[in-house]
Amino acid sequence: MQATFYSRLMNNRLLAVLFLGFSSGLPLALTNSTLQAWFTEAHVNLVTIGALSLLGLPYSLKFLWAPLMDYFNLGASSRRMGRRKGWILFSQACLAVSLLILAQMNPASQVMQMALVAFIIAFFSASQDVAIDAYRTDVLIPKERGLGAAYFVFSYRIALLCAGGLALVSADYIGWKLTYELMALLILLSMLPALQAPNIIEISPVSKNFLETISASISDLWQRDKIIVLLLFIVFYKIGDALALSLMTNFLLHGLGFSLKEVGLVYKIISFVATILGALIGGTILLSCNIYRALLLFGLAQAFSNLMFVALALVGKNLYFMALAMFVENFCSGLSTAAFFAFLMSLCNHRYTAGQYALLSAIASLGRIFLGPVAALLVEHFGWVQLYVWSFVLSFPGLFFLLILKDRVLNYVPATTN
Repeated sequence: MQATFYSRLMNNRLLAVLFLGFSSGLPLALTNSTLQAWFTEAHVNLVTIGALSLLGLPYSLKFLWAPLMDYFNLGASSRRMGRRKGWILFSQACLAVSLLILAQMNPASQVMQMALVAFIIAFFSASQDVAIDAYRTDVLIPKERGLGAAYFVFSYRIALLCAGGLALVSADYIGWKLTYELMALLILLSMLPALQAPNIIEISPVSKNFLETISASISDLWQRDKIIVLLLFIVFYKIGDALALSLMTNFLLHGLGFSLKEVGLVYKIISFVATILGALIGGTILLSCNIYRALLLFGLAQAFSNLMFVALALVGKNLYFMALAMFVENFCSGLSTAAFFAFLMSLCNHRYTAGQYALLSAIASLGRIFLGPVAALLVEHFGWVQLYVWSFVLSFPGLFFLLILKDRVLNYVPATTN
């Protein structure tokens, strides 16, 4: 009995997802906050540093080329690879080479060339995410999807820590060149567990024509029952949570007057721990819990956790209450994230996993793209309390759409293959 429960918590499929999560998270900070720090130390002008935010475009637009990974099979010549693993290994190899090239460059004299290489890194990183998301969706059995999502979030966050804070410390001791070379080495090492990851059943595209394959992928999604309500649910399920977090650093620093040290030690660390803990517990619960019930209960917990920020705005600067509010909100966010990722995976037809998951995740991020200006206007005209009251209120439209889908949710699980 104990061995059976352990096998449900850890097996070859879940171990593969765990290692792939680290590989997925590592490149992100290297083209974002860590690269900004490198440019800042080299006294690159602020406008150029600000323009580095454009390196995030491939992550937002990856759904445009994701269908290529459903159509072309880079691993067709090897029994050990297959379509998903072939694209993962190709992306990892390109990332390692690109990071090594970037490591040899100097921002004081090669800023534009570095920006171009960083954009290439971001492109291959986004491509790796598409391939890994597709592999994770295809390899996990339905009951494992929540726990698999939790393992992925855990290792992804560890990778962000390595490529973010630890990379900055490393650069202070051994310099930027060796630091980025070390990151490239970590990507290369990530190819080993990717190569050893379990194979999956390969399902060929329905058409030998690429454009017809894209059309069939979109048509397959569009023909799902109550598709409009389903898409609205995907957009709105985590929008209240996203609104609450959109100006969090500004709220803590300027709204409440906490110091940078307090925000760094309490907010960042507690958020990191609470999110991982929530995702792991949520994923474990999903081993034996109905996906509809999990989405509903975790969504309610997510909504009411936002009221902690209403209380914090009323209480004012109080370090202990801030720590409590951060833990509760991020823990509940971790719970809902595990269930939501599991549900997105269940929606994908295995013929088109790469394209469909990339498209669904892009739709899920639509609301968050526009929340920054909305949050700023709310704070400017009504104050912080009203912002977090609205984050609570906006958590319920997604739950309303979920109630409409109640009789249909299980029809989307597991993913079909026909």
